[in-house]
Amino acid sequence: MKITRVETFLVPPRWLFCRIETDDGVVGWGEPVVEGRAEPVRAAVDVLAEYLIGQDPLRIEDHWQVLTKGGFYRGGPVLSSAVAGLDQALWDIAGRTYGAPVHALLGGPVRDRVRVYAWVGGDEPTELTDQVTAQVEAGFTAVKMNAAGLTSPVVTAAETAAVVARVTAAREVLGPDRDVAVDFHGRFSAAAARRVLAELAPLYPLFVEEPVVPEQSHLLPGLVAASPVPLATGERLYSRSDFLAPLTAGVAVAQPDLSHAGGISEVHRIASLADVYGAHLAPHCPLGPIALAASLQIAFATPNFLIQEQSRGIHYNKDADLLSYVIDPEPFRFVDGHAQRGDIPGLGITVDEDAVRAADRTGHAWRNPVWRHDDGSFAEW
Repeated sequence: MKITRVETFLVPPRWLFCRIETDDGVVGWGEPVVEGRAEPVRAAVDVLAEYLIGQDPLRIEDHWQVLTKGGFYRGGPVLSSAVAGLDQALWDIAGRTYGAPVHALLGGPVRDRVRVYAWVGGDEPTELTDQVTAQVEAGFTAVKMNAAGLTSPVVTAAETAAVVARVTAAREVLGPDRDVAVDFHGRFSAAAARRVLAELAPLYPLFVEEPVVPEQSHLLPGLVAASPVPLATGERLYSRSDFLAPLTAGVAVAQPDLSHAGGISEVHRIASLADVYGAHLAPHCPLGPIALAASLQIAFATPNFLIQEQSRGIHYNKDADLLSYVIDPEPFRFVDGHAQRGDIPGLGITVDEDAVRAADRTGHAWRNPVWRHDDGSFAEW
């Protein structure tokens, strides 16, 4: 079996899919994308495809090594995301070829269902009570929310109180037996994060995500030592080596993204590395159905898995949603806040190829917003 074609599809709302075809007619799908930078990733996939054409798709690990290390200049979000989507598609082909779900090829399942959470509140969180209530009524046992929108370099008393009020509103709906995770989104300085974390502790967040931007990972040891709340990070980390410092610092939850951090192959290794440090895995995935399908395959096969992000109804999904490009929604039917394990070969989903090709004709040019402080200076989004 040889790879004969690699295609990419730019589909709304902000996703990029790839399709790998073989001469035996077996097809695999992946989702290589950097949100807001889909076009450069598409170009990177095209370059990497030059190597893959004519190759045996089942040599996944060898291809991963060449794709990530075959160039003198390595790493970074664009290249690692391009590799991630291609890697997902190769695992999809392998599962379809062997007649087994990917989690079976990773050593077999360690659980029968995977806990998932829903997003509430948007970029600048509002209407939280109604949104959390809706998710509880839909059966979810956990939600995640942004702590705040645009944030001052050193948070004021009013800003701190507003964050606490938002999480309090969520906690009042959730009660003591459900969870709320809080995303700082890298919008806080270390000093601001330290101040707010102490105030949030009585509300028992499941974790606080990205307390500082990844460029300031050297500050994590102090934050971990000072924080009564478990800390999480990883959506902007792209390899095992990137995760080593945060895990050494004592971060409780690793959040690699299956579409950024080298795909199934590398995230499987990141999970094992996290286990060495007593950390749990909660893959980042505010993306599309292929990325989520890949994430769930990892979740079913990972002992130290905690919870899975998913994008149904998320504030970014304006022109399409999680189910827009799959034929059968059953793999994404969440029961009591959990995804059930299935035995469909490969990634476990059937992509609606006609819908994907039609959407690619429209495409998208999604960009994240650029925020500024009142004085006109740049602010973290």
